[in-house]
Amino acid sequence: MSLIENERTKLLANALDRASTASLAVGVLGPISATLYNVDGTFANEHAIILVVGSALWLTTAVVLHLLARGVLGRLK
Repeated sequence: MSLIENERTKLLANALDRASTASLAVGVLGPISATLYNVDGTFANEHAIILVVGSALWLTTAVVLHLLARGVLGRLK
């Protein structure tokens, strides 16, 4: 693997990891913070269910993206 291919592989891995971090921030930390500080002014059980399911999906997405980034880095030589 050439130096250029290694750098492209690192760039792809970094992009996937940044997408993972963004997914965590937007899909998990943001809604939890909004609920904690009662930003929308209402809190109901339906809202809590949506928060938990949505956060679980976003967290899963973040983990998958992070693992993909690690897999890409495994191609380095």
